Amino acid sequence: MPKVSPEHLERRRGQILDAATRCFASKGFHSTSMQDIFKESGLSAGAVYRYFPSKAEIVSEIATGRRGFVEAGLREILERERLPSLPDLVEEFLEIFQEQFGSEVQLRLLPEGWTAALRDEAIGEVISAIFGGVREVWTEFAVRYQAEGRLAEDADPAAVGALLTCLVPGFVMQRLLLGGVDSAVLRRGFEGVIGFS
Repeated sequence: MPKVSPEHLERRRGQILDAATRCFASKGFHSTSMQDIFKESGLSAGAVYRYFPSKAEIVSEIATGRRGFVEAGLREILERERLPSLPDLVEEFLEIFQEQFGSEVQLRLLPEGWTAALRDEAIGEVISAIFGGVREVWTEFAVRYQAEGRLAEDADPAAVGALLTCLVPGFVMQRLLLGGVDSAVLRRGFEGVIGFS
């Protein structure tokens, strides 16, 4: 039996994940069957199950892959010698986010994953870890701003981190349901609310 190269295996995994992403975005997580994923990917059941024994594992893989990109982008900003203003930070973060979730298909997948997390414990653990990791980084930003005298001394960094974690769900749902919201709009909103420039 001929050996299969790691590149071939990785391409197959990507093919399955791309097909599942399209199915979840168009039909929803719970309405998508494994048969839908087989059909969309053009692969046999055996080929798909070789990589992913269940839909939950597919969702977990998709979510985990996206987490690293967004969190790494935030950490790169956090490690700079001088932090940008909070409105600039919000705009830059949302631009990083849009690079990873720019298409409507990708955006639609996020609420599907969040809903699935409420019903499936394994998916819930992955999504909770993602939100927890992002909230931790936002809290670290608040600590830095406070140390630089750019955030009130009596501010609670954990509360600021929790507030900034709300950016992603709010941004995603407005983009999907209302439209007309982008990183520049939210930047201006932060400037208007807090007078921070």
